[in-house]
Amino acid sequence: MFKIDIKKYDREIKVKPNTTLKDIIRIAGLKPVRPILGAKVNNRIRELSSKIYSHSVVEYIDTSYEDGFRMVQRGLIFLLYIASAELFPDRKLKVLHSIKNGLYCELGNWIKEEEIEQLKQRMTALVEQALPFKKEKLPKKLAMGLFEKNGDYEKVRLFKYRKKSTVSVYRCGDLDYVNYFYGYMPPNTSCLNLFDLMTYSQGFLLLTPTTTSPDHLPHNRGLPKFSQVFLQYQRWGEILKIETIGDLNEKIASGKAREVIMMSEALHSKKISKVSEEIGKHIEKRLILLAGPSSSGKTTTAKRLSLQLMAEGLQPVTISLDDYFVGRDKTPLDEDGNYDFESIDALDLDLFNEHLIKLMDGKEVEIPKFDFITGTRKYVGNKLKITKEQPIIVEGIHGLNEKLTQKIRRRNKFKIYISALTQLSIDHVNRIPTTDTRLVRRIVRDHRSRGYSAIRTISMWPSVRKGERRNIFPYQEEADFMFSSALVYELAILKVYAEQLLVQISEDDPENTESKRLLKFLEYFIPLTNVEDIPRNSIVREFIGGSIFEY
Repeated sequence: MFKIDIKKYDREIKVKPNTTLKDIIRIAGLKPVRPILGAKVNNRIRELSSKIYSHSVVEYIDTSYEDGFRMVQRGLIFLLYIASAELFPDRKLKVLHSIKNGLYCELGNWIKEEEIEQLKQRMTALVEQALPFKKEKLPKKLAMGLFEKNGDYEKVRLFKYRKKSTVSVYRCGDLDYVNYFYGYMPPNTSCLNLFDLMTYSQGFLLLTPTTTSPDHLPHNRGLPKFSQVFLQYQRWGEILKIETIGDLNEKIASGKAREVIMMSEALHSKKISKVSEEIGKHIEKRLILLAGPSSSGKTTTAKRLSLQLMAEGLQPVTISLDDYFVGRDKTPLDEDGNYDFESIDALDLDLFNEHLIKLMDGKEVEIPKFDFITGTRKYVGNKLKITKEQPIIVEGIHGLNEKLTQKIRRRNKFKIYISALTQLSIDHVNRIPTTDTRLVRRIVRDHRSRGYSAIRTISMWPSVRKGERRNIFPYQEEADFMFSSALVYELAILKVYAEQLLVQISEDDPENTESKRLLKFLEYFIPLTNVEDIPRNSIVREFIGGSIFEY
């Protein structure tokens, strides 16, 4: 017998060796408020079928946990895969990207309402049968043969370059369907009763519960601009003939990495040029506002845009919002009593708007300098005066929020939303979340520029995400132009830097769960090691270093 410490339930029990996590729920008499999907055992994610062999700390997870949410999404995608394979065997299901609280999927070119209803009915029937998800470890060659037989050629390419000799696949009950998923699955289909499908664009949305709405489907408002730009960048993958990690690995293995880098960067340059042209067409749009979530490449984009505008004959100036913080004594506090520097009310909006108006009227202003050590604003003689034609570039998280520039007329503003809208997928049913790309970027940059460990960056990430949901994402559709800073090759180069930081996280650390997940994800990529091929003005340089720009 050995001890099991069950977190959050304040229970301590003793069990025999080989007891499963599912049996421990019964033995401990736990009464969960929602279905338990899996558990963290000594800071590692485990499925309920896993057995315990030693003294352990167990934390059961449900949909309110990020890892539980991912399990539900994977389970529902598997049900959708089965339903589409049964009902429409000649059409290929693709899970492309997230939109608000749903996943955008396509099944061929167009899908009809009645076909959506058929898929929903079949998925509901699978849920009602409470079919178990069964994991099977297969030799890699055998698994690749099964994927080839099913027409999942992108999976064949994915595992061709993977070092492991085995592949863990899943079956649903006794159904004759096998699939691979990046991550763990829920115990059975009965956990997946909360979902919906709805038509969207030429495809449809798979709606699921979220960590902030675990017991009901959250309201899903359409994001037409965001969706359109995501699809546009998805087509970039088609132009490059790189839609999945397997495609990228094939290019790298065949010696075409430099070509991929050059084409990716050329597409980026073309997009920045297009933004500049749009601004040039509207001379009245004097105020250019750039906003986006953490590690989206805002700073590099702002600098490259400024250069491009100069090439268009304009002479832009840049103003930093960091210099317009209110004094520390006036900084708002968050719910934990800490300074909330991400709140828009942490900025002196009156002074900022006053300066903008004066500048746009051709008057001189003295730009303040904020001292982050003392928490006070200082004036050091930084005076600025511009002509009535010069544009002003402002980069910061609140750029899309009208409250930031409330005293400036909307027709004088050009708003740009920037994010790393990853066009690359693991395969057709395993997408790469934009959030994962940004987190890997931030881990690498924080270590290089701030000396932070991966533990510190990962531990801060939930707070960063919370701020983004409050201050950035609600205003996405305010943008006049959306720009993706993701480069199809970047994770192959970031892998080289991130892995050595992630492996330093101990299994005793709470951040180990996320570290192991990211390490497993980065295993898929063949590393790109020739850093000299990456242009000095690339957004990737903002994170790995060696940029021609100063940050």
